[in-house]
Amino acid sequence: MNGLKGILVVVGLVAGVLSLATGIWQVPLQLGFVLTALLVLLLYWRLWPANPLVFSLCLAVLSTAGAWSSLHTLSLESLGVQYWSSVVLAWSVAWLFVEQLSDQHTLNRWLGTALRIVIPLVFGVWLLVLWEIFTRGMNVPQVLLPSPSLIADRFASSIPILWADFKQTFLKAVLIGYAMGCGAGFFVAILIDRSPFLQRGLLPVGNLVSALPIVGVAPIMVMWFGFDWPSKAAVVVVMTFFPMLVNTVSGLAAAGTMQKDLMKSYAANYWQTLFKLRLPEALPFIFNALKINSTLALIGAIVAEFFGTPIVGMGFRISTEVGRMNVDMVWAEIAVAALAGSLFYGLIALVERAMTFWHPSVRGRT
Repeated sequence: MNGLKGILVVVGLVAGVLSLATGIWQVPLQLGFVLTALLVLLLYWRLWPANPLVFSLCLAVLSTAGAWSSLHTLSLESLGVQYWSSVVLAWSVAWLFVEQLSDQHTLNRWLGTALRIVIPLVFGVWLLVLWEIFTRGMNVPQVLLPSPSLIADRFASSIPILWADFKQTFLKAVLIGYAMGCGAGFFVAILIDRSPFLQRGLLPVGNLVSALPIVGVAPIMVMWFGFDWPSKAAVVVVMTFFPMLVNTVSGLAAAGTMQKDLMKSYAANYWQTLFKLRLPEALPFIFNALKINSTLALIGAIVAEFFGTPIVGMGFRISTEVGRMNVDMVWAEIAVAALAGSLFYGLIALVERAMTFWHPSVRGRT
């Protein structure tokens, strides 16, 4: 930590000297931020070496001021060395802020949850800030990489189109295919567990089928089920079936020998042992498959829409807008897909924590 603070001070001094050398009247916000950052960091270093809360609050204020200052002066016609050096300092302060938060350890459940949310949030916001600064400050062509502000404008102006695409791809193809694929994989795993023949014969075939390329499966499903969402749901079924199958079979075999012997001593039959011992032991494996499939399903549905679909859908929109060079619309669709996939994954993770609270992996996170 001390080494990083020393680097920050050196960068700040260089930024201040460059700002003074090029004329402080041109970019007063950057110079003010540099001098304020230097003052606060030096004061902390000398006066509060054992108070992480004060340091974290100072870094939060400075990183926010640095982001606002850097974005506010992007409209200037020429951005000199002093601007980029102050951007480096602002980013370094944000980096130190995230590192300071990551070093915090607390037994308070709510504070720990807040830290787990704030750390990636600050990191993600600063990624967007640096993206905006780079694309606008370096005059990157929009067709190569549009700025987040342009993507946000297109997102706001295209909400009806994005919502229609979301309903077609996610609410129809993804959710229906996901439920069918995961459900079928789970029930077939129960059958395989009852039959050693199926376990020896079907699992190797499942591993082979799971390796099939989606770009080869999708056109076949379109030929079988038509151009609408059922063909995309069929692709999702194929992609989600075998991860659920393999994980469930592995989970059912996770119960220990002593636990099984205990159930036998209670004269429990197969189904009683399954529901009272083996399925609870398999829940971490099952939820692992559900989380993996939540991302695979969305990817599969979007890629499947590249090979024939009605004039609606996230994959259709991405493929057509790329051809029209409307890259900002493509990024808006990517943002919707990323948000939907993240929320879907997070919802499954919350259900997992509620249903497997007894498992050591979950108890260690609470």
